[in-house]
Amino acid sequence: MKFLVIGCGRVGSALVHTLSARGHKVTVIDRDQRAISALGTQFPGRTLVGTGFDHDVLIQAEIDRCDGLASVTGSDETNVVIARLARHMFQVPKAIARVYDPRKMDMYRRLGIQTLNPITWGSNRIAELLSYSQLDTIVSLGNGEVDIVETAVPMLWIGRTVSAVTIPSEVHIAAITRRDQTFLPTSGTVFHEGDIIHVIVPALSAERFKGIFGAQ
Repeated sequence: MKFLVIGCGRVGSALVHTLSARGHKVTVIDRDQRAISALGTQFPGRTLVGTGFDHDVLIQAEIDRCDGLASVTGSDETNVVIARLARHMFQVPKAIARVYDPRKMDMYRRLGIQTLNPITWGSNRIAELLSYSQLDTIVSLGNGEVDIVETAVPMLWIGRTVSAVTIPSEVHIAAITRRDQTFLPTSGTVFHEGDIIHVIVPALSAERFKGIFGAQ
C-alpha cells in the first residue's frame, strides 16, 4: 500500500519507519530539511521538502494515488486542514489528523475527520495496562476508549454461557479460540477449559470487567 505522512518529527519519523518496515511505500513531507535528513540514508521511501497543505506539493507527492494519509505536524489546525483536503478534494480513502487539544476532537469528528490524540490515547492505555494485570490487549480502538483483549478463560467461567458474562455496552465476548480454531460465539455458547477468549471492553468498564473476570 502507498501512504503519505505529513510531518517528520518524532511521531512522523517513527510512523514512516514502521510503515516502511511493514513493506508499504511511504512518502513523507516536512518543511524542515533537517527533519527529513534525520530519517537517514537507509530510509527507502520518498521525501519532499514543503508545506503539507500546498496543492502542488501534494500533487507532487502523488496524493491522488495513496491509500492513506496521516498528518502529524505540531499544529492541530494544520493537521485538520490537510486531512480535510485529503478526504474531500483528493478522495484519499483514509486520512488521520493528530490533534493535541481533546476539546476540539468532537468538533473535528463531526466534520468527518478521523483524529487521534496521543495524550488521551496514552493515558487510557496506561490505565488499561495497570487495570488488566492478567489480560493481553490485542487492539486499542479510537483513542484507547475501547480495547479488544485476549485471555485464557477463567476457571469460574467454565461451564457457563456467553450470555451469563455479557454486560450490554460494557463487556462483549467477540470470539473464542478452542483447539486452534477461532469462532464467533452465540449467547448460548458454553465456555470450555482451555478456551482463549477475545473480549471487547471499554476502558471505563475496566473495574467491572475485572470483577466478573475474577482478577485480583
